[in-house]
Amino acid sequence: MKASWPLGLTMGATGAVALLALSASTAIAGGKTKIDFWYGNSGDISKRVQEVCQHFNDSQKDYEIVCTSQGTYAGAVQNTIAAYRAGQQPTIVQVFDVGTLDLMLSDAYVPASKLMADEGYKVDWSNYLPGIRGYYATSQGEMYSFPFNSSTALLYWNKDAFQKIGKTEAPKTWEEAAEDMKALKAAGYECPFGFNISADESWQLLEQFSAVNDQPLATKDNGYGGLDAELVFNKTKFVNYVTDLKSWYDQGLAVIKSKESGEEMVPAFASGHCQMILTSVGDHGSIGRTAAPDMHWSVAMLPTYAGVERKSSLVGGASLWVLQGKTKEEYKAAAAFLNFIAQPEQALFWSTVTGYIPVTKTGYDFMVEKGFYQDPKYQGREIAIASLTASDKLSQTHGTRLGGFLQIRNEVANGWQAIFSNKVPVQQGIDQMVERGNSILRRFEATYKGKQLP
Repeated sequence: MKASWPLGLTMGATGAVALLALSASTAIAGGKTKIDFWYGNSGDISKRVQEVCQHFNDSQKDYEIVCTSQGTYAGAVQNTIAAYRAGQQPTIVQVFDVGTLDLMLSDAYVPASKLMADEGYKVDWSNYLPGIRGYYATSQGEMYSFPFNSSTALLYWNKDAFQKIGKTEAPKTWEEAAEDMKALKAAGYECPFGFNISADESWQLLEQFSAVNDQPLATKDNGYGGLDAELVFNKTKFVNYVTDLKSWYDQGLAVIKSKESGEEMVPAFASGHCQMILTSVGDHGSIGRTAAPDMHWSVAMLPTYAGVERKSSLVGGASLWVLQGKTKEEYKAAAAFLNFIAQPEQALFWSTVTGYIPVTKTGYDFMVEKGFYQDPKYQGREIAIASLTASDKLSQTHGTRLGGFLQIRNEVANGWQAIFSNKVPVQQGIDQMVERGNSILRRFEATYKGKQLP
């Protein structure tokens, strides 16, 4: 095991030392091989992860997986870095999508394809949906991690409110959405479109927007072509989008919903306070459980600008990485767990209780066969699959390979704060996002000088 881990997204690991004691990986404990799995989900999703772990433990007698939430995605990675350096790392860690490149360059993992082959599992990696497989694979197609909780962004819309303005379908373009916002406002709705400008919303507002509108985030094939990539979204349709969003905000057509405002975006939609939002398909389950029983709502693909040929949206969520420094028995346990969660029956359970999408073709086919998408509670979730497969894979639609992307998202959020508080004009604010983001990329490049992208 390597002594250090110069991970580009490290921003400190406060509290990690205390978490080291939670590492319970032991070669043999009570006749079973016990391993740790650290993950970043909290709240209801954390409960569902625990259920998956319990199902695995109940399904066989040789292994026991101990699953521990680290509170947030960033917390899971930061705590794992500290644990790795102390030789107390978990066997499996959940890493969010934007940490993929950082892990690929860390040399701290066992590639998923190698692990499964070494442990005797024949995995058809082409079974994974292309948009998902491409994000977590090398340029040669080797899978480095196991897709787990995968999602994409959708437009959520209130069918009751739209009925009052004479509409029976969600807007397909942003021009149409603007007219719908005006009509909803005129009909007495205070929040036609709810949004947030935190770092997390970079996923919807910048990254997903750029993908479906076929706009680059960065040079070098969005970073896939080398560590010397530079951000360029200050020269794309994203500028027009933020300009429109700021105009809608100034007119009261779009309303910021956040903890600071007293109501977050997803609850605002579920309560009927906002009539449209952009969020993950992973929120479909929680909205279904919390929306008023008489509220009629649905989901649609993200709008594009008129005249744009829609491209596929991006996969989001996280994947599971197996770390170096473990015993043969622990790797057997890890492979058994990863094989278990890949079964179609588990895809059905996971999608039912969370809203995340199946990651394999067989999982999706199994859910179709069982009538999952015909159940009124889950109708619409198939739109996420259609969104992820809307076009052939192009540079803008297979994600990014940009290091330090968590910090870049923070700089995007800082730019939005300046724009929406009228401190800077839109173009200047986006130029600043790009300038500060490129500084992060250059530091990342220097950290991994001489490294080749896998």
